[in-house]
Amino acid sequence: MTRPGIGFIAAVVSGGIWGACWMIVISVIFMLVSGAITRPPVGIALLAGVASAAVLAATMPSQRTPGIQIASIAAIIVLLGGLTLGAPLGLPLSQVPLYQLVAIAILIVLIWISNRLVIGDLSGGSLPRYQLELMFIRMMKGLGFVVFTVIVALPFYVMVMTSLKSQQSLLANPLDFSIDLSQGAESLFRSYIELFTQFRFGTFLINSAIVSVATVIITLAFSIPGAYAVSRLRFPGQAFLSRSILLIYMVPAIVLVIPLYAVFSQIGLRNTLTGLMVVYPATTIPVALYMLQGYFRGLPAELEEAGLMDGLTRVGVILKITLPLSLPALASVALYVFMIAWNEFLFAFMFLDNIDIFTLSRGVVSLNSSEVPRQHLMAGAVVATVPVLFIFLWFERFLVSGLTAGSVKG
Repeated sequence: MTRPGIGFIAAVVSGGIWGACWMIVISVIFMLVSGAITRPPVGIALLAGVASAAVLAATMPSQRTPGIQIASIAAIIVLLGGLTLGAPLGLPLSQVPLYQLVAIAILIVLIWISNRLVIGDLSGGSLPRYQLELMFIRMMKGLGFVVFTVIVALPFYVMVMTSLKSQQSLLANPLDFSIDLSQGAESLFRSYIELFTQFRFGTFLINSAIVSVATVIITLAFSIPGAYAVSRLRFPGQAFLSRSILLIYMVPAIVLVIPLYAVFSQIGLRNTLTGLMVVYPATTIPVALYMLQGYFRGLPAELEEAGLMDGLTRVGVILKITLPLSLPALASVALYVFMIAWNEFLFAFMFLDNIDIFTLSRGVVSLNSSEVPRQHLMAGAVVATVPVLFIFLWFERFLVSGLTAGSVKG
């Protein structure tokens, strides 16, 4: 099925979308970095994207010589430079000219690269349905990547830059998130230094690490034998137990926190880290059981039967055969449980009153007051985010493989 000229139309539509998208993204980044307020000419960027894509789509893939590539870039430059009349980002070029020139250069490169990646080896004339769908998939995948990256990266950038600012600079221009490197390292990281010397964030960090590691150990100690029993052993109610493991997540945490607060107050577990070590595993064991049982079911039962025939006990089979084969799943479960315990706030907020045993999430909330400067609050958020972020990035491959295995083999 072909449609004459549909490839050219799809190409220019894609180019216009990319031009407008990159103009918005670059303008937002420009405002955050330079502190200058701008009104981005989105319509002109859209036309520039259309012109660049039209130049590429007007030729066959085999005819896209370096001259055609240069003409595509030139179309963007002419439209952005000529139509904006010296105000490429909606500001006079005399205002922060270096930032504007760099931003426009990056914008031109990004529009051209996006058009090349989407149009690629496709013709602008008649396109089969498959190639038209391929163009659409490329465009949507790229837009999704850009949008979600911006949604995640920009708040983190604002958080980090705010933590490196002084109170005077924040009051002078709250929208200026640039860094003044001339002030020296001590002034630049003053918020972090005061965070650990005046607000006891070192203690909060240790408390969170203790609670999170203990939660991981307790969760694995209960979920491994439980998941193995559900996936391998035969007993009355096995099917019902297997399907009802996640029922606890149907009960909102806010419903549980009030009775738990009353009970823990009577038995002396409120305002202790031990109380958190009891509550957190109760919420993480079900999901750990669900993930591990799916993985255990995917392991060959013949290996365990061979171990039993060789004289191993059931515990020996688990320790010497099942667990070594399940390391990716165990790593993913441990990482997932650790992140839950590290980031948990509701129970820590309700149960902990003594500042000596605050976790990081509870400690960050203690900074949210009119007496504490905003840069200290942002520095606390960075301290709470960065460790688990690095751990997640380091073990991400285990998390993906473990989650995938548990979802399709259960």
